[in-house]
Amino acid sequence: MPDGKICYVEIPAADIDRSVAFYTAVFGWEIRTRGDGAKAFNDATGAVSGSWVKGRQPSKDAGVLTYVMCDSIEATLKKIAAAGGQAVTPFTSIGPASDAFATFRDPAGNLFGLYQQTRK
Repeated sequence: MPDGKICYVEIPAADIDRSVAFYTAVFGWEIRTRGDGAKAFNDATGAVSGSWVKGRQPSKDAGVLTYVMCDSIEATLKKIAAAGGQAVTPFTSIGPASDAFATFRDPAGNLFGLYQQTRK
């Protein structure tokens, strides 16, 4: 692994099964059970993994804000709403290149971003 690569993310969750269902339905993350029995995930690329943790407050405000790449923000926001999440910032175009972002809250209230890159 390259030195300095972000490799693991812990996401606060009030109900881990609900969070697992949300991230699987919206992003297709691969779910696994760690040796200690905790639910963990690999993102769609397999490059970032993580787990859900209880006993922590959700990240409701933008401090360090994690963005998830998606092909279509509009389609992803529909999946988010159907899976129990909520759009916060709508589709927002970034300059003439037409890259775009949006933000959402997962069912536990964590704030995340979506990023859509223009296909070249």
